[in-house]
Amino acid sequence: MNKIISILSFLCISFSISAQPFISNLTCEHGIDPISVDTQNPALSWQIGGEQRNLKQIAYRILVADDVEHLKKNVGNTWDSKKVLSKQSLQIPFASKKLDPLKTYYWKVIVWDNHHQTSGWSKIAKWQMGLQSKSDWKGASWIAYEKMPDSLVLNPGIENTNDKRWNKGSDILPILRKEFVVDKKLKKATIFITGLGQFDLRLNGNKVGDHFLDPGWTKYDKHALYVAFDVTDELKQGKNAVGVMLGNGFYYMPGERYHKLKSAFGYPKMICRLALQYQDGTEENIITDQSWKATPGPVIFSSIYGGEDYDANFEQIGWDRVGFNDASWKNAIVVDGPGRLDAQAEDPLKIFDQFSPVKISQPKPGVWVYDMGQNASAIPFIKVSGNKGAVVKVTPAELLSDDGLVTQEAVGTPVYFKYTLNGNGIETWHPQFMYYGFRYIQVEGAVPQGEPNGMHLPVISAIKSLHTRNSATSVGTFSCSNDLFNKTFKLIDWAIRSNTASVFTDCPHREKLGWLEEAHLVGPSIRYNYDIATLCRKVVRDMINSQTADGLIPDIAPEYVEFGGGFRNSPEWGSNGIIMPYYIYQWYGDKQVLSESYDMMTRYAAYLQKQSKNNLLYFGLGDWYDLGPGDPGVSQLTPPGITGSAIYYYDLTILSKVATFLGKTSDAIKYNTLANDVKIAFNNTFFDKQTFQYGTGSQTANAMAVYTGIVEAGYKTAVIDNIVKDIRLHNNGLTAGDIGYRYLLRVLDDAGRSDVIFDMNSRSDVPGYGYQLARGATSLTESWQGNRISSNNHFMLGHLMEWFYSGLGGIKPDSNSIAFDKIVIRPEPVGDVTWANASYLSPYGMIANRWKTNGGLFTMQTSIPANSTAVIYLPARKNSVVSENGHSLLNRRDIKILKFENERAVLAVGSGNYSFSVRNIN
Repeated sequence: MNKIISILSFLCISFSISAQPFISNLTCEHGIDPISVDTQNPALSWQIGGEQRNLKQIAYRILVADDVEHLKKNVGNTWDSKKVLSKQSLQIPFASKKLDPLKTYYWKVIVWDNHHQTSGWSKIAKWQMGLQSKSDWKGASWIAYEKMPDSLVLNPGIENTNDKRWNKGSDILPILRKEFVVDKKLKKATIFITGLGQFDLRLNGNKVGDHFLDPGWTKYDKHALYVAFDVTDELKQGKNAVGVMLGNGFYYMPGERYHKLKSAFGYPKMICRLALQYQDGTEENIITDQSWKATPGPVIFSSIYGGEDYDANFEQIGWDRVGFNDASWKNAIVVDGPGRLDAQAEDPLKIFDQFSPVKISQPKPGVWVYDMGQNASAIPFIKVSGNKGAVVKVTPAELLSDDGLVTQEAVGTPVYFKYTLNGNGIETWHPQFMYYGFRYIQVEGAVPQGEPNGMHLPVISAIKSLHTRNSATSVGTFSCSNDLFNKTFKLIDWAIRSNTASVFTDCPHREKLGWLEEAHLVGPSIRYNYDIATLCRKVVRDMINSQTADGLIPDIAPEYVEFGGGFRNSPEWGSNGIIMPYYIYQWYGDKQVLSESYDMMTRYAAYLQKQSKNNLLYFGLGDWYDLGPGDPGVSQLTPPGITGSAIYYYDLTILSKVATFLGKTSDAIKYNTLANDVKIAFNNTFFDKQTFQYGTGSQTANAMAVYTGIVEAGYKTAVIDNIVKDIRLHNNGLTAGDIGYRYLLRVLDDAGRSDVIFDMNSRSDVPGYGYQLARGATSLTESWQGNRISSNNHFMLGHLMEWFYSGLGGIKPDSNSIAFDKIVIRPEPVGDVTWANASYLSPYGMIANRWKTNGGLFTMQTSIPANSTAVIYLPARKNSVVSENGHSLLNRRDIKILKFENERAVLAVGSGNYSFSVRNIN
């Protein structure tokens, strides 16, 4: 009888009760119901789930219709894919007739699985087409308050403050308005709009949407981004009013206050089409033209670097409402604009966390300093009351000087905001077109509420720091038993949040520029935390538009200024043009990005080949900010030629794979041959076969040779041993910098030496994460030392985030994985870590892993999404007692024991939820 019960229990484990799979998370071009798709072949994706283990899709059918009623009848009058035998559920391109601009298309999908079940139709999703050509704008013109004289245009920009053009030109930051009539019942209203450099849109007195600093920054001489909003509910039958406020952004930089650079594409301008679709089937368009009215607005100064000033006395109450008297305003003028307009596909910036003061001090009379507790990309918010014309000066900063005042010495000064009161009771204000990186807010010209005020200055009744960042969805979580690691995770995450804007910035204050090495080096960490698919696609387009005629991809994109030397031409930076498209494909299954980027990739490879000497590259910044004897900067420990040449080899191996994937066989052979030539030259030049070291034997030199595959297989173990030896010789300290540290961590993790990673990073007495935390950092700093002469909000050294997920959490993609369809679960119970929890919402669904050790017992709960498989490594010897959900692993159909190696049991599983336990027997 017991034997029968045992067999029945086994069958219940091995074969779940048959259940229908379900479909969720339908997306188009990575978005949920997007309203400005501007490709004729939008990519459709979905996720499947169900109670079955090892659940896989074997076929699908997609229906697309231009009327939801057709879909309700299971009719795809726009596209019916029919039943397609395929496991593909990501990035399936629409493949039917031409899609019309502005039109909404509805779609749904049904799938068949490997358990002979059908999902039933999914919920209906939709997308709306954007504007793909100039004619789609229906005659809308670029309009402005004033036109910049050609003599003042600066493209590229300049960084020399002694240049006579630095202080030439000043602009008026205008507000523009238009009244119009909606004379029939609306079906839908969509506004397509952009303002350069930034815009703030209002309808009938209310702000439209919750975006901040629209549109994303681009190479404005090549193209600009427009933003679409569904404004059906914001309009009313009868008279309506639209109002737009314009800011400078990177489009125009006045030559006042602090600047990293000065560029000038023109004075602020805008273009807009408001498309009205009526229930009777007719359409009407409200477009920008000379009938719009314009006047100077209350923002009287705006610099993306230097700050922003607002005079409340220039406010015109009701300017964005119907019936406002704009007789004194002038008609807008028609001006030129960028030749190409693309839909803003990346997530917009928004306002997130709000921080209130944790401490208020008065370092000297008349000066108040508010400690907001967190260094973040943010804008100050004040609530103030006082006399008309009184001016409150707000100065943000990361650090305080010894006398308690804010200091901007390390990141450029002066930067400040000014608010001029109108005297009408309690007034609230925050900047609209500028943000900064700060923890402290210094206030002059006002006093905190409740403090003595003999001079009758304005009174601050509230002050906040409003954190702003790209609104990419959070997709990952991590925590563990080691408190220092949890704090380090938060430290890195705040730097990532603060530098994820419409580009991946280096810092939120001094530069705000898209330095490209960070995208491919820290990108693997960021993608565990946030869904950055659309932002990465924008980075690729920024590089395409910034690439020079001779193939150079500059270190920054968009390239607003041409820096000198390695700050413009460093292969570790420019190679993002080859690495990032490939990573996007690996991370998200986005095939289209490879064909879109291929010309850029091959042109850059040709550029590097021309710059090479005997197949090696000897220029660039090298291992930027490594930890050497001198001040941080250009590589100190790794000789010239090593990092650039290793990246060059890595580029070529990637290009060979991409060429193969795209069916370009001759190209694949060419790049493979060239890669082999570079590998031979690298080993002949830099490798010492007696010591098994590359170059000086630095952590970076040896790690990059291993990671990129340059080191010959027979020497790999010896080189890794030398890496570990060097770390031990440095008292378990790191020396690798911006370029090398990611590869150092990857090599150690892949080699099963997470114990070394733990030893390097679980301390506070040597430069590193713990050292920064011990010195009071709340966001990752630019230098390992956390010094005051560098930025204190930089994510370029945040590579440990990837190990938190892949090493401690144990979630990593297989080397041949696309979008995590093949998963490796290999947690590393190292040091004093007794438990770790990690989860990642992959394109296929949620991957989660939670493990715990207690004495001789190891337990782990793992979730693998449908359409994926996993290889799981459990810390177990051959004589260990290993079970899943309380039952043996022997003779299981749902779990296959592959082997035992290095004191680990290696298992193969399909999708499902698993509960493992391992009891080791001595």
